[in-house]
Amino acid sequence: MSVPWLSATSAKYAKVFSIGLQDTFVYRWNFLLRSLFGIVPLVGTVMIWSAIFESRQGNIASYDLAGMIFYFLLTLLVENLVTPTEDEWRIAAEIRDGQISALIIKPLNHLAYRMSLFISYRALYTVVTLPIVALLFLWYQEYLRVPAHPGTWPVFLLSLVMAGFIQFFIAYSLAMLAFWMLEVTTVIFIFYSFEYFLSGQIFPLDLLPPALQGFVKWSPFTYELFFPVQIYLERVQGKELATGLAIQAGWTVATFLLARSLWSLGVRKYQAVGG
Repeated sequence: MSVPWLSATSAKYAKVFSIGLQDTFVYRWNFLLRSLFGIVPLVGTVMIWSAIFESRQGNIASYDLAGMIFYFLLTLLVENLVTPTEDEWRIAAEIRDGQISALIIKPLNHLAYRMSLFISYRALYTVVTLPIVALLFLWYQEYLRVPAHPGTWPVFLLSLVMAGFIQFFIAYSLAMLAFWMLEVTTVIFIFYSFEYFLSGQIFPLDLLPPALQGFVKWSPFTYELFFPVQIYLERVQGKELATGLAIQAGWTVATFLLARSLWSLGVRKYQAVGG
Protein backbone atom coordinates (compact mmCIF):
# COMPACT_ATOMS: atom_id res chain seq x y z
CA MET A 1 0.00 0.00 0.00
CA SER A 2 1.52 3.31 -1.08
CA VAL A 3 1.35 6.49 0.97
CA PRO A 4 0.19 9.39 -1.29
CA TRP A 5 2.19 12.16 0.41
CA LEU A 6 5.33 10.01 0.46
CA SER A 7 4.97 9.20 -3.24
CA ALA A 8 4.41 12.86 -4.06
CA THR A 9 7.43 13.91 -2.02
CA SER A 10 9.64 11.27 -3.65
CA ALA A 11 8.50 12.33 -7.11
CA LYS A 12 9.15 15.99 -6.27
CA TYR A 13 12.77 15.46 -5.22
CA ALA A 14 13.33 12.95 -8.04
CA LYS A 15 12.40 15.81 -10.39
CA VAL A 16 14.89 18.06 -8.59
CA PHE A 17 17.52 15.35 -9.04
CA SER A 18 16.72 15.21 -12.77
CA ILE A 19 16.99 19.00 -13.09
CA GLY A 20 20.33 18.84 -11.30
CA LEU A 21 21.62 16.29 -13.80
CA GLN A 22 20.58 18.48 -16.71
CA ASP A 23 22.16 21.55 -15.15
CA THR A 24 25.40 19.76 -14.35
CA PHE A 25 25.63 18.20 -17.82
CA VAL A 26 26.02 21.70 -19.24
CA TYR A 27 29.35 21.94 -17.37
CA ARG A 28 30.64 18.46 -18.24
CA TRP A 29 33.74 19.83 -20.00
CA ASN A 30 34.50 21.98 -16.99
CA PHE A 31 34.37 18.86 -14.80
CA LEU A 32 36.51 16.92 -17.25
CA LEU A 33 39.21 19.60 -17.38
CA ARG A 34 39.13 20.01 -13.61
CA SER A 35 39.64 16.29 -13.21
CA LEU A 36 42.54 16.31 -15.67
CA PHE A 37 44.31 19.14 -13.89
CA GLY A 38 43.53 17.51 -10.53
CA ILE A 39 45.94 14.75 -11.52
CA VAL A 40 48.89 17.17 -11.58
CA PRO A 41 49.12 17.62 -7.77
CA LEU A 42 48.84 13.86 -7.34
CA VAL A 43 51.74 13.20 -9.72
CA GLY A 44 53.79 15.84 -7.89
CA THR A 45 52.91 14.25 -4.54
CA VAL A 46 53.96 10.80 -5.78
CA MET A 47 57.30 12.21 -6.97
CA ILE A 48 57.95 13.95 -3.65
CA TRP A 49 57.16 10.89 -1.55
CA SER A 50 59.20 8.66 -3.87
CA ALA A 51 62.19 10.92 -3.27
CA ILE A 52 61.58 10.87 0.50
CA PHE A 53 61.41 7.08 0.62
CA GLU A 54 64.50 6.78 -1.56
CA SER A 55 66.50 9.05 0.75
CA ARG A 56 65.35 7.22 3.89
CA GLN A 57 65.92 3.75 2.44
CA GLY A 58 63.06 2.36 4.50
CA ASN A 59 59.45 2.71 5.60
CA ILE A 60 57.90 5.84 7.08
CA ALA A 61 55.89 4.88 10.14
CA SER A 62 53.88 1.87 8.89
CA TYR A 63 53.85 2.93 5.24
CA ASP A 64 56.06 1.63 2.47
CA LEU A 65 56.29 3.45 -0.87
CA ALA A 66 53.60 1.31 -2.50
CA GLY A 67 51.25 1.85 0.43
CA MET A 68 51.82 5.59 0.40
CA ILE A 69 51.17 5.91 -3.34
CA PHE A 70 48.02 3.82 -3.08
CA TYR A 71 46.88 5.96 -0.16
CA PHE A 72 46.98 9.09 -2.33
CA LEU A 73 45.29 7.29 -5.23
CA LEU A 74 42.42 6.33 -2.93
CA THR A 75 42.26 9.85 -1.53
CA LEU A 76 41.83 11.18 -5.06
CA LEU A 77 39.09 8.63 -5.77
CA VAL A 78 37.18 9.36 -2.55
CA GLU A 79 37.50 13.10 -3.10
CA ASN A 80 35.98 12.77 -6.58
CA LEU A 81 33.11 10.67 -5.23
CA VAL A 82 32.01 12.72 -2.20
CA THR A 83 33.38 16.28 -2.25
CA PRO A 84 30.80 18.99 -3.12
CA THR A 85 31.45 20.96 -6.30
CA GLU A 86 30.86 24.65 -5.56
CA ASP A 87 27.60 23.92 -3.71
CA GLU A 88 28.42 26.44 -0.98
CA TRP A 89 29.15 29.17 -3.55
CA ARG A 90 25.88 28.55 -5.39
CA ILE A 91 23.77 28.57 -2.24
CA ALA A 92 25.51 31.68 -0.89
CA ALA A 93 24.96 33.43 -4.24
CA GLU A 94 21.24 32.57 -4.14
CA ILE A 95 20.98 34.16 -0.70
CA ARG A 96 23.08 37.22 -1.56
CA ASP A 97 21.25 37.90 -4.85
CA GLY A 98 17.79 37.39 -3.39
CA GLN A 99 17.02 34.32 -5.49
CA ILE A 100 16.34 32.44 -2.27
CA SER A 101 12.97 34.24 -2.02
CA ALA A 102 11.57 32.16 -4.88
CA LEU A 103 12.64 28.96 -3.12
CA ILE A 104 11.30 29.93 0.29
CA ILE A 105 7.74 30.30 -1.00
CA LYS A 106 7.78 26.93 -2.77
CA PRO A 107 6.61 23.73 -1.02
CA LEU A 108 10.16 22.46 -0.73
CA ASN A 109 12.42 21.57 2.14
CA HIS A 110 15.45 23.61 1.12
CA LEU A 111 17.97 21.25 2.70
CA ALA A 112 16.40 18.25 0.94
CA TYR A 113 16.24 20.28 -2.28
CA ARG A 114 19.94 21.13 -2.16
CA MET A 115 20.82 17.58 -1.12
CA SER A 116 19.01 16.23 -4.19
CA LEU A 117 21.03 18.60 -6.35
CA PHE A 118 24.24 17.61 -4.55
CA ILE A 119 23.61 13.92 -5.23
CA SER A 120 22.86 14.64 -8.89
CA TYR A 121 26.03 16.73 -9.20
CA ARG A 122 28.14 13.99 -7.67
CA ALA A 123 26.53 11.29 -9.83
CA LEU A 124 27.24 13.04 -13.11
CA TYR A 125 30.62 14.36 -11.98
CA THR A 126 31.62 10.81 -11.12
CA VAL A 127 30.50 9.48 -14.50
CA VAL A 128 32.43 12.20 -16.34
CA THR A 129 35.66 11.99 -14.32
CA LEU A 130 35.81 8.31 -13.41
CA PRO A 131 37.40 7.26 -16.75
CA ILE A 132 40.29 9.62 -16.05
CA VAL A 133 40.70 8.29 -12.53
CA ALA A 134 40.52 4.73 -13.92
CA LEU A 135 43.34 5.51 -16.36
CA LEU A 136 45.40 6.89 -13.51
CA PHE A 137 44.81 3.73 -11.48
CA LEU A 138 45.82 1.69 -14.51
CA TRP A 139 49.06 3.68 -14.78
CA TYR A 140 49.86 2.93 -11.12
CA GLN A 141 48.38 -0.57 -11.18
CA GLU A 142 51.45 -2.11 -9.55
CA TYR A 143 50.55 -0.27 -6.34
CA LEU A 144 46.88 -1.26 -6.23
CA ARG A 145 45.61 -3.49 -3.46
CA VAL A 146 42.27 -5.20 -2.91
CA PRO A 147 40.91 -5.62 0.65
CA ALA A 148 41.66 -9.07 2.02
CA HIS A 149 38.27 -9.34 3.73
CA PRO A 150 35.02 -9.10 1.69
CA GLY A 151 33.32 -7.47 4.68
CA THR A 152 35.52 -4.42 4.20
CA TRP A 153 33.56 -3.34 1.11
CA PRO A 154 30.14 -2.61 2.72
CA VAL A 155 31.79 -0.86 5.67
CA PHE A 156 33.86 1.24 3.28
CA LEU A 157 30.76 2.19 1.26
CA LEU A 158 28.88 3.10 4.45
CA SER A 159 31.73 5.32 5.57
CA LEU A 160 31.92 6.83 2.08
CA VAL A 161 28.25 7.82 2.18
CA MET A 162 28.62 9.40 5.63
CA ALA A 163 31.76 11.24 4.45
CA GLY A 164 29.75 12.71 1.57
CA PHE A 165 26.95 13.86 3.87
CA ILE A 166 29.40 15.43 6.34
CA GLN A 167 31.05 17.38 3.54
CA PHE A 168 27.71 18.49 2.11
CA PHE A 169 26.25 19.56 5.46
CA ILE A 170 29.41 21.54 6.26
CA ALA A 171 29.31 23.23 2.84
CA TYR A 172 25.62 24.02 3.35
CA SER A 173 26.29 25.45 6.82
CA LEU A 174 29.06 27.68 5.47
CA ALA A 175 26.70 28.95 2.76
CA MET A 176 24.12 29.86 5.42
CA LEU A 177 26.52 32.50 6.75
CA ALA A 178 25.44 34.58 3.74
CA PHE A 179 22.29 35.41 5.70
CA TRP A 180 24.46 37.40 8.12
CA MET A 181 27.51 38.32 6.01
CA LEU A 182 27.65 40.14 2.70
CA GLU A 183 30.70 38.19 1.57
CA VAL A 184 31.50 34.68 2.85
CA THR A 185 34.46 33.97 0.57
CA THR A 186 37.14 34.65 3.19
CA VAL A 187 35.47 32.46 5.81
CA ILE A 188 35.07 29.60 3.35
CA PHE A 189 38.68 29.81 2.19
CA ILE A 190 39.98 29.85 5.78
CA PHE A 191 37.81 26.88 6.71
CA TYR A 192 38.85 24.87 3.66
CA SER A 193 42.52 25.61 4.36
CA PHE A 194 42.17 23.77 7.67
CA GLU A 195 40.09 21.06 6.00
CA TYR A 196 42.71 20.50 3.29
CA PHE A 197 45.39 19.99 5.92
CA LEU A 198 43.35 17.96 8.42
CA SER A 199 41.39 15.67 6.08
CA GLY A 200 44.46 13.72 4.98
CA GLN A 201 44.92 15.18 1.51
CA ILE A 202 48.50 16.31 2.12
CA PHE A 203 49.72 13.33 4.15
CA PRO A 204 48.20 10.44 6.13
CA LEU A 205 46.98 11.78 9.46
CA ASP A 206 48.51 8.88 11.39
CA LEU A 207 51.91 10.43 10.66
CA LEU A 208 51.06 13.33 12.97
CA PRO A 209 52.72 13.45 16.42
CA PRO A 210 50.97 11.45 19.18
CA ALA A 211 50.05 14.70 20.94
CA LEU A 212 47.76 15.58 18.02
CA GLN A 213 46.19 12.15 17.56
CA GLY A 214 43.47 12.86 20.12
CA PHE A 215 42.35 15.93 18.20
CA VAL A 216 42.52 14.04 14.90
CA LYS A 217 40.37 11.24 16.28
CA TRP A 218 37.53 13.61 17.19
CA SER A 219 37.87 16.13 14.34
CA PRO A 220 35.15 16.03 11.65
CA PHE A 221 37.81 16.59 8.97
CA THR A 222 39.27 13.15 9.65
CA TYR A 223 36.04 11.50 8.58
CA GLU A 224 35.71 13.38 5.30
CA LEU A 225 38.50 11.52 3.48
CA PHE A 226 41.10 9.92 5.72
CA PHE A 227 38.86 7.52 7.62
CA PRO A 228 37.13 5.92 4.59
CA VAL A 229 40.54 5.43 2.95
CA GLN A 230 41.87 3.80 6.12
CA ILE A 231 38.91 1.42 6.12
CA TYR A 232 39.62 0.35 2.54
CA LEU A 233 43.31 -0.16 3.40
CA GLU A 234 42.15 -2.22 6.41
CA ARG A 235 44.31 -0.16 8.73
CA VAL A 236 41.43 0.23 11.20
CA GLN A 237 39.69 -2.89 12.45
CA GLY A 238 37.77 -4.26 15.40
CA LYS A 239 37.02 -1.86 18.24
CA GLU A 240 38.92 0.98 16.55
CA LEU A 241 36.76 0.60 13.44
CA ALA A 242 33.51 0.52 15.44
CA THR A 243 34.56 3.62 17.40
CA GLY A 244 35.48 5.46 14.22
CA LEU A 245 32.16 4.63 12.55
CA ALA A 246 30.29 5.80 15.66
CA ILE A 247 32.18 9.11 15.67
CA GLN A 248 31.59 9.53 11.93
CA ALA A 249 27.87 8.85 12.39
CA GLY A 250 27.86 11.38 15.24
CA TRP A 251 29.40 14.03 13.00
CA THR A 252 26.90 13.21 10.25
CA VAL A 253 24.01 13.89 12.63
CA ALA A 254 25.71 16.94 14.19
CA THR A 255 26.45 18.62 10.86
CA PHE A 256 22.90 17.86 9.66
CA LEU A 257 21.43 19.52 12.75
CA LEU A 258 23.79 22.47 12.34
CA ALA A 259 22.79 22.92 8.70
CA ARG A 260 19.07 22.72 9.50
CA SER A 261 19.37 25.11 12.45
CA LEU A 262 21.34 27.71 10.50
CA TRP A 263 18.76 27.57 7.71
CA SER A 264 15.90 28.15 10.15
CA LEU A 265 17.69 31.04 11.87
CA GLY A 266 18.78 32.53 8.56
CA VAL A 267 15.30 32.45 7.03
CA ARG A 268 13.82 34.19 10.09
CA LYS A 269 16.39 36.96 9.78
CA TYR A 270 15.87 37.17 6.00
CA GLN A 271 12.10 37.46 6.31
CA ALA A 272 12.38 39.99 9.14
CA VAL A 273 14.72 42.22 7.16
CA GLY A 274 12.89 41.77 3.87
CA GLY A 275 9.47 42.24 5.40
